Amino acid sequence: MTIKCAFLGLGVMGYPMAGHLVKRGFEVTVYNRTIAKAQKWLQEYGAAFKETAFEAVKDADFVFACLGNDDDVRSVVLGDSGAFAGMKPGAVFVDHTTDSADLARELFAVCKKRGLGFLDAPVSGGQAGAVNGVLTVMVGGAFDVFEKAKPVIDAYACNVTHLGPAGNGQLAKMVNQIALAGAVQGLSEAIAFGMNAGLDMKKVLKVLEKGAAGSWQMANRGETMVDDKFDFGFAIGWMRKDLGIAMAEARRNGSSLPVTALVDQFYGELQAMGAARMDTSSLIKRLPRKKA
Repeated sequence: MTIKCAFLGLGVMGYPMAGHLVKRGFEVTVYNRTIAKAQKWLQEYGAAFKETAFEAVKDADFVFACLGNDDDVRSVVLGDSGAFAGMKPGAVFVDHTTDSADLARELFAVCKKRGLGFLDAPVSGGQAGAVNGVLTVMVGGAFDVFEKAKPVIDAYACNVTHLGPAGNGQLAKMVNQIALAGAVQGLSEAIAFGMNAGLDMKKVLKVLEKGAAGSWQMANRGETMVDDKFDFGFAIGWMRKDLGIAMAEARRNGSSLPVTALVDQFYGELQAMGAARMDTSSLIKRLPRKKA
């Protein structure tokens, strides 16, 4: 029996993720608030499109969402014309949006009352990870629901891990973004320093990739930072949204995030400089550099 899926949100991440579901042979219906983007997706992948989330999710066994923020998710899934109202009993809703742990718990409670499964499942790996189908997915929710959904999520992921009850997936994504902020700032300072010292930084980065300072950011963004290229999908505005969520959670649980707060400030400076659509590795643009 063919598994039926609905995918809500065809942005930078959702567009290729929904495409991987089609490639794996699932029956897919999509919804996107910008119809032109949905039409482009249909031309590439076929499948079906509905003009409302309510219509898109009818008869779906799994409903996936990859939207912008808490308010976007609420507007699409709640209410009489929202996705939850259109889902059949026993269907599973998987929220790939990076949003708050509070929202995840709220949606879990609503789904439970409606007889629906719920997973908060934010992703990491960026646009390249989505396009190549190798995302990391951090999942919160009931384990039996996770086991049911994992074979479908595997269509666009290489690392899917259950981390506990609803909300824990979002908390884990906050950990990811906190670590990412510090890593990108450190890499930016290192590259700028090396360039100012007259080093061939592409050569230096190749040496360092295999050492203790090596990281995904160094391997995938180091050379592009040297080349002043910052068009790799995950824009500064989205990062600041994620860091804001993490810092709000830190205030609630008593954590101190001084580096995260500073990097968020740096991203704000870049936005003021007109770099809002550049990706997160553009932190280096704040720093003086000699030409390579």
